[in-house]
Amino acid sequence: MKFTCSKQELAQAIQIAGRSIASKPQTPIMSGIYMHAYDNILEIQATDYEIGVIIHLPAEVEAAGEAVVSGRYLQEVVRTLPDEEVSIAYDRDTNICTITSGRSNFNLLSMKAQDYPQITKIKEGKTFKVSSAVLNELIRRTTFACATNESRPVFTGTLMEVEGHTLSMAATDIHRLALSRETIEDELKGKDYFIVPKRALEEIRHINNGEVPEEVTVSCTRSEMSFETGGVYMTTRLIDGQFPDYRRVIPPEFVTRVTLKTADFAAAVTRVGLIARASDYNIIKLIFNMGQVHISSDNPIVGKAEETVPAVIDGEDIKIALNASYLIDVLKILNGENIVISLNGTLKPAAVRDPEKEDFIYIITPVQTRT
Repeated sequence: MKFTCSKQELAQAIQIAGRSIASKPQTPIMSGIYMHAYDNILEIQATDYEIGVIIHLPAEVEAAGEAVVSGRYLQEVVRTLPDEEVSIAYDRDTNICTITSGRSNFNLLSMKAQDYPQITKIKEGKTFKVSSAVLNELIRRTTFACATNESRPVFTGTLMEVEGHTLSMAATDIHRLALSRETIEDELKGKDYFIVPKRALEEIRHINNGEVPEEVTVSCTRSEMSFETGGVYMTTRLIDGQFPDYRRVIPPEFVTRVTLKTADFAAAVTRVGLIARASDYNIIKLIFNMGQVHISSDNPIVGKAEETVPAVIDGEDIKIALNASYLIDVLKILNGENIVISLNGTLKPAAVRDPEKEDFIYIITPVQTRT
């Protein structure tokens, strides 16, 4: 194998592939990145069995072939090469990959390419196309609410539902729920759902971080899902299990509706939350009355904090205690000028929305306090 390609394109491809390598691989081959040069194309693969990527980039191929090199060292070497082009040659007799760029020359030991578990593309199942901007926004609005405790795997993923022209995503850790919907051009017959690992969704969002939106082709079976865009194909195993019926968590109506300036409220909650985060449940108390919200936190070990923010209150006065982190998390992803908090009482779930985006809702469960 021998080829020459752009150092920048190769470095970007290896960086993407490197994130799919297991941090503690069970076998040495799983620490490697697979390279296959043919027909003036360089194909790169990496997988940890949960997530896998295939990347194609142009290359001048002198001799077709394949090799597997340590992902860690390949990434570090290519990233620091001095020239704009890089040449890589693999000698089967010595089992060595020679990497050359400018005056730099590296020899890296290769592993047996035939032992690498190559990724198989999904050929059957449902397929639909979606704009990377739409997909990224759905991911941004939901994955932050996934659980981090892996004892209940379904809560570590995001539910993806497809029906007609609607693509919905929902995430919950039991204490909160984030739900977002978008309209897509493709029309899908019937209704189906998949539980996609948070890590996979965040990785495809990272891949689709360009300023110009691209088309993403999504293919799904009952056990795996793939995303293909811009020369990158990523596949992930789906989470097996029954996602809870999130519709039952969303109250059909509310007795109080509070409108606040997003930036002012977020800043106040963040400041008061400095005291709250020292407690076990990270509690802040909110009192909605007299055209304002009073935010407070009291920790006997650290101290006390309180602040008021102007509000437009439509309905009954209400007191509620919430986990400060859960509230701050959603305020970070809402970028509209105003937010609306809807309430039904001290011990009933509250809803947070952007009044300009009715396709998103965030439900947060209150914390019961002694006072």
